[in-house]
Amino acid sequence: MKIAILTTDNRQADHRYERPAPYFGTAPAALLEGFALDPKHEIHVVSCTQQTLDSPARLAPNIRFHSLPVPKWGWLRTAYAGCIGAVTQKLREIQPEIVHAQGTERDCAISSVFFRGPKVLTIHGNCRAIAQLRRSKPFSYWWLQAQLERFCLPRFNGVVCISRYTENWVKGLATKTWLLPNAVDSKFFEIQPRRTGHVPVVLVVANVDSRKNQIGLIHSLGGLSRQRRFQVRFFGKCGEDPYGKEFRELIAARPWCFWGGMLERENLRGEFAKASVVMLPTWEDNCPMVVLEAQAAGIPVIASNVGGVPDLVEDGRTGLLTDPARPETMSKALARLLEDPALAKQLAEEGRSQAKARFHPKVIAEKHLEIYREVIASR
Repeated sequence: MKIAILTTDNRQADHRYERPAPYFGTAPAALLEGFALDPKHEIHVVSCTQQTLDSPARLAPNIRFHSLPVPKWGWLRTAYAGCIGAVTQKLREIQPEIVHAQGTERDCAISSVFFRGPKVLTIHGNCRAIAQLRRSKPFSYWWLQAQLERFCLPRFNGVVCISRYTENWVKGLATKTWLLPNAVDSKFFEIQPRRTGHVPVVLVVANVDSRKNQIGLIHSLGGLSRQRRFQVRFFGKCGEDPYGKEFRELIAARPWCFWGGMLERENLRGEFAKASVVMLPTWEDNCPMVVLEAQAAGIPVIASNVGGVPDLVEDGRTGLLTDPARPETMSKALARLLEDPALAKQLAEEGRSQAKARFHPKVIAEKHLEIYREVIASR
């Protein structure tokens, strides 16, 4: 089977143009890892960038990479007209049997929606939900992406929904849906926790913003920090907006908190190895990778009972669920795990068992191939 995958080269998203090779979001990267394990399929990864970049011709023996330079005028200000043109031309050259667009947050969905052959879409961040939560103003970034998402959804042969939360959001617009979670980088399954010292480490991995609710978590744990010793280690981008500034002020005033900025994936896996628990206090999420990665690494998870999180965490079996509207539930859940090592171990073991069965790259790649065959056969 010849498959074209449209995904974001994060050298563009992060403006890291000096890097010699592309790097992708954690979910698409793990899916490509799964496809690399089945060399009889020919995979073409297509990404648009605003500069001409040096790139390898292949990412794996059966995975070819196509970097398409598109000038700035061809991006969001023109509804990605330049990206649409470049991708359309490249797909004519490749002639794939099916196209799979990864995400509606940038150009991937709209760039592939005009391909006349079979095509499917995976939604990673529900742009309409995010725009609603942020109360985005007309013609702001998330407002515009939400409009493009609405336009694209009915024009694909189906949508791969990584949670039931997304299924509900696309209901009535998508032609067909399949429920399939993200894949996890297999290296997370290799992590051997090496928790040292007597101070438990609480790991929080997410870009710092109001949606991810880091400030709410800090306030909720204030009382517990006076009763128990632990350190909360935050990692992720933090902007200069009011939320980011308040977050940094809170961190500076609390010795039990630490913010380490963005980390390369290898260094992040090192932080997972030291963690006693992973927490996600989010107000909205689809299929948060940090939960899947924590379970794969054998670390107990405490996460908000919102969005697609309940698809990943069964309360009391594969993790603990909390309510971001009731901050005390976060501190109570952490206190429960700190006081009950046997429960923490049980949650970690059950989570890891689930991750191996549901999120391994080989498992997810095989299920995607089943979806592709179904779509191709129905044309």
